[in-house]
Amino acid sequence: MPKQVDHQERRETIARALWRVVEQRGATHLTLREVAQEAGISLGQLQHYFGSRADLLAFAGDLAGEQSALRVGRALAELGERPHPRAVLRAMLVELLPLRADSRVTSRMSAAYVLEALHDEGVHARARAGLLQGRGMVEQVVRQAIADGLIAGDRDPVVETDLLLALTGFTTLLELDVIEPPAVLAAVDRHLDRLFTVGAAVEAAVEAGRSGADGVAG
Repeated sequence: MPKQVDHQERRETIARALWRVVEQRGATHLTLREVAQEAGISLGQLQHYFGSRADLLAFAGDLAGEQSALRVGRALAELGERPHPRAVLRAMLVELLPLRADSRVTSRMSAAYVLEALHDEGVHARARAGLLQGRGMVEQVVRQAIADGLIAGDRDPVVETDLLLALTGFTTLLELDVIEPPAVLAAVDRHLDRLFTVGAAVEAAVEAGRSGADGVAG
């Protein structure tokens, strides 16, 4: 019997070939022929799955976003059942920055996706929807931390969310070797420390109270 072709798998294989082309040579003059060559297939075979450059970039960009989400999910799972919001936000930010080979590949693909979105309404809508979803997740964590008293109650959750996401701007500085990964992580940690200062003080006071009670009981 002829081998059944898994069309989704083939599309993902082509998309990953696009990732490699973007990582190695950039996306400014990217052609479908280049991607087909990298994927080891003919141009005609590639066009069977993607009718245009925009279609391929959109799919590859969506796949990059899914892979980033999976990395974030794995990082959060490693934090345990009830992770501290600070740890959750740190994991989200770290996984979105190009600090490792896998995140660097998807980060560069995402950058190419954004450039395409500036000139294609369909790609723009898809990219915007994905970013809004991610932003919503961050804001949800911030709002809950404020409600739990871990972040000062007078903080604006919208503004704090925007400031957190602004830290992903370190991507450009990392890619152009302006700043090294340890410095980026130090800046991320410093920002989170400042954001959670009130919560840290409250937790310290609670812990001190428990220690005092234990001492009295002893």
